[in-house]
Amino acid sequence: MLEFTEVDMTGTETQLTATLKYADRQKSRLRITLDSGETAGILLTHGNKLRSGNVLTSASGERLRIVAALESVSMVSAYNQHAFARLCYHLGNRHVPVEIGDGWACYERDHVLDEMVAGLGFDVIHEDATFEPEPGAYVRNGHVDFPHSHG
Repeated sequence: MLEFTEVDMTGTETQLTATLKYADRQKSRLRITLDSGETAGILLTHGNKLRSGNVLTSASGERLRIVAALESVSMVSAYNQHAFARLCYHLGNRHVPVEIGDGWACYERDHVLDEMVAGLGFDVIHEDATFEPEPGAYVRNGHVDFPHSHG
């Protein structure tokens, strides 16, 4: 079984691809099925989060590109900036992964969140789309980077 152990920040050419959902891209150790049907393992250092387009390498030189899978998401379009800021605040306040674009936001489909968002005056549209939420304030280049102490 192929084992991919490093994230290659420089390469673009790959022989292999794996289409993964957001939840799987958050794991640093995972058994996967490549798009070719082969079984492989991802064995990264703890704290690595994969994003669509990342390239992983194996000890024997194989290269794997990560592709975001289609997922069931709730899509919301902004009708004004103030309302959009409120929407993002309320979703973030619930620690919900949110993908934010120019005048739109989406999150993993959840009927409770959909009701809250509708209560804020937004129309919620359900669709299948790739999901690449904001990585968080302490994530840089796929690695968790906690702030240091000033004490």
